Amino acid sequence: MSCPPGPGVEQGGATRQKSSDRRRTMAAMEGGVNEREEEYVYRISTVEEWEALQKTGTTFGGDLDKSTGCIHLSKLHQVESTLQNFFLNTKSDLYLLKFDAKKLGDGLVYEAVDNSNVFPHFYGPSHSFSPLPLDAVVKAEKLVLSAGKFSCSLLN
Repeated sequence: MSCPPGPGVEQGGATRQKSSDRRRTMAAMEGGVNEREEEYVYRISTVEEWEALQKTGTTFGGDLDKSTGCIHLSKLHQVESTLQNFFLNTKSDLYLLKFDAKKLGDGLVYEAVDNSNVFPHFYGPSHSFSPLPLDAVVKAEKLVLSAGKFSCSLLN
Protein backbone atom coordinates (compact mmCIF):
# COMPACT_ATOMS: atom_id res chain seq x y z
CA MET A 1 0.00 0.00 0.00
CA SER A 2 1.52 3.30 -0.97
CA CYS A 3 0.33 6.83 -1.48
CA PRO A 4 -0.27 8.17 -4.94
CA PRO A 5 2.00 11.08 -5.93
CA GLY A 6 1.58 14.13 -3.68
CA PRO A 7 -1.65 16.14 -3.87
CA GLY A 8 -2.02 18.19 -7.02
CA VAL A 9 0.32 16.09 -9.17
CA GLU A 10 -0.33 12.86 -11.01
CA GLN A 11 2.34 10.69 -12.50
CA GLY A 12 3.31 12.35 -15.75
CA GLY A 13 2.61 15.81 -14.35
CA ALA A 14 -1.17 16.03 -14.83
CA THR A 15 -3.09 18.02 -12.24
CA ARG A 16 -5.32 16.13 -9.84
CA GLN A 17 -8.94 16.90 -9.09
CA LYS A 18 -9.67 19.36 -6.32
CA SER A 19 -10.12 17.66 -2.93
CA SER A 20 -13.89 18.18 -2.85
CA ASP A 21 -14.28 16.76 -6.37
CA ARG A 22 -12.03 13.83 -5.52
CA ARG A 23 -14.04 13.06 -2.37
CA ARG A 24 -17.28 13.08 -4.40
CA THR A 25 -15.74 10.75 -6.97
CA MET A 26 -14.49 8.40 -4.29
CA ALA A 27 -17.82 8.37 -2.48
CA ALA A 28 -19.43 7.35 -5.76
CA MET A 29 -16.79 4.63 -6.24
CA GLU A 30 -17.69 3.23 -2.83
CA GLY A 31 -21.33 3.09 -3.87
CA GLY A 32 -22.38 6.02 -1.75
CA VAL A 33 -23.58 9.48 -2.51
CA ASN A 34 -22.77 10.89 0.91
CA GLU A 35 -20.06 13.50 0.43
CA ARG A 36 -19.54 13.88 4.19
CA GLU A 37 -16.03 13.14 5.28
CA GLU A 38 -15.37 10.67 8.05
CA GLU A 39 -15.68 12.12 11.54
CA TYR A 40 -12.76 9.97 12.72
CA VAL A 41 -9.85 8.25 11.03
CA TYR A 42 -7.64 5.58 12.55
CA ARG A 43 -3.92 4.88 12.72
CA ILE A 44 -2.44 1.49 13.53
CA SER A 45 0.66 2.37 15.47
CA THR A 46 3.53 0.45 17.03
CA VAL A 47 4.11 1.00 20.73
CA GLU A 48 7.34 2.82 19.85
CA GLU A 49 5.53 5.21 17.51
CA TRP A 50 2.76 5.83 20.07
CA GLU A 51 5.26 6.52 22.87
CA ALA A 52 7.25 8.90 20.64
CA LEU A 53 4.03 10.69 19.63
CA GLN A 54 3.14 11.20 23.30
CA LYS A 55 6.65 12.42 24.11
CA THR A 56 7.22 14.78 21.15
CA GLY A 57 3.65 15.70 20.22
CA THR A 58 3.99 14.63 16.56
CA THR A 59 4.86 11.62 14.41
CA PHE A 60 5.91 11.12 10.82
CA GLY A 61 4.79 7.49 11.08
CA GLY A 62 6.86 4.49 10.10
CA ASP A 63 9.21 3.64 7.26
CA LEU A 64 6.38 3.13 4.75
CA ASP A 65 4.92 6.54 5.55
CA LYS A 66 8.28 8.26 5.30
CA SER A 67 9.10 6.56 2.00
CA THR A 68 5.75 7.46 0.40
CA GLY A 69 5.44 11.01 1.74
CA CYS A 70 2.13 10.58 3.53
CA ILE A 71 0.84 8.96 6.68
CA HIS A 72 -1.42 5.98 6.08
CA LEU A 73 -4.71 5.94 7.94
CA SER A 74 -7.91 3.91 7.76
CA LYS A 75 -11.63 4.35 8.08
CA LEU A 76 -13.04 2.27 10.95
CA HIS A 77 -14.44 -0.41 8.64
CA GLN A 78 -10.98 -0.81 7.04
CA VAL A 79 -8.98 -1.31 10.25
CA GLU A 80 -9.55 -5.05 10.70
CA SER A 81 -8.55 -5.95 7.13
CA THR A 82 -5.51 -3.65 7.34
CA LEU A 83 -4.46 -5.38 10.57
CA GLN A 84 -4.89 -8.83 9.01
CA ASN A 85 -3.11 -7.93 5.78
CA PHE A 86 -0.18 -5.92 7.11
CA PHE A 87 0.28 -6.41 10.87
CA LEU A 88 -0.46 -10.05 11.70
CA ASN A 89 3.24 -10.94 12.05
CA THR A 90 4.33 -7.73 13.76
CA LYS A 91 6.48 -8.44 16.81
CA SER A 92 5.83 -5.07 18.48
CA ASP A 93 2.76 -4.24 20.54
CA LEU A 94 0.24 -2.30 18.47
CA TYR A 95 -2.12 0.54 19.33
CA LEU A 96 -5.16 1.81 17.50
CA LEU A 97 -5.25 5.61 17.50
CA LYS A 98 -8.53 7.39 16.83
CA PHE A 99 -8.03 10.83 15.24
CA ASP A 100 -10.52 13.68 14.95
CA ALA A 101 -10.58 14.19 11.18
CA LYS A 102 -11.56 17.87 11.51
CA LYS A 103 -8.38 18.58 13.49
CA LEU A 104 -6.33 17.19 10.61
CA GLY A 105 -7.86 19.77 8.27
CA ASP A 106 -7.34 19.78 4.53
CA GLY A 107 -4.10 17.83 4.94
CA LEU A 108 -6.31 14.75 5.22
CA VAL A 109 -7.01 13.41 1.74
CA TYR A 110 -9.15 10.40 0.74
CA GLU A 111 -7.47 8.58 -2.13
CA ALA A 112 -8.15 5.46 -4.15
CA VAL A 113 -5.40 2.90 -3.65
CA ASP A 114 -6.97 0.50 -6.14
CA ASN A 115 -10.21 0.22 -8.08
CA SER A 116 -12.36 -0.40 -5.02
CA ASN A 117 -10.67 0.96 -1.88
CA VAL A 118 -10.44 4.59 -0.79
CA PHE A 119 -8.19 5.26 2.19
CA PRO A 120 -7.44 8.42 4.15
CA HIS A 121 -3.87 9.72 3.89
CA PHE A 122 -2.42 12.61 5.86
CA TYR A 123 -0.08 14.95 4.01
CA GLY A 124 -0.30 17.89 6.38
CA PRO A 125 -1.66 21.43 6.25
CA SER A 126 0.74 22.56 3.54
CA HIS A 127 0.22 19.37 1.53
CA SER A 128 3.87 18.60 2.04
CA PHE A 129 4.82 15.71 4.26
CA SER A 130 3.90 16.90 7.75
CA PRO A 131 3.63 14.97 11.02
CA LEU A 132 0.40 13.85 12.64
CA PRO A 133 -0.29 15.97 15.74
CA LEU A 134 -0.96 14.46 19.17
CA ASP A 135 -3.72 17.00 19.83
CA ALA A 136 -5.85 15.33 17.12
CA VAL A 137 -5.83 11.98 18.98
CA VAL A 138 -9.20 11.37 20.60
CA LYS A 139 -8.44 7.92 21.99
CA ALA A 140 -5.72 5.27 21.90
CA GLU A 141 -6.12 1.62 22.78
CA LYS A 142 -3.75 -1.31 22.85
CA LEU A 143 -4.67 -3.97 20.33
CA VAL A 144 -4.82 -7.54 21.62
CA LEU A 145 -4.07 -10.45 19.29
CA SER A 146 -5.90 -13.66 20.15
CA ALA A 147 -6.50 -16.66 17.90
CA GLY A 148 -5.26 -14.70 14.87
CA LYS A 149 -7.64 -11.76 15.38
CA PHE A 150 -6.98 -8.29 16.77
CA SER A 151 -9.39 -6.67 19.19
CA CYS A 152 -9.96 -3.56 21.30
CA SER A 153 -13.07 -1.63 22.30
CA LEU A 154 -12.66 0.78 19.36
CA LEU A 155 -13.30 -2.16 17.02
CA ASN A 156 -16.41 -3.38 18.83
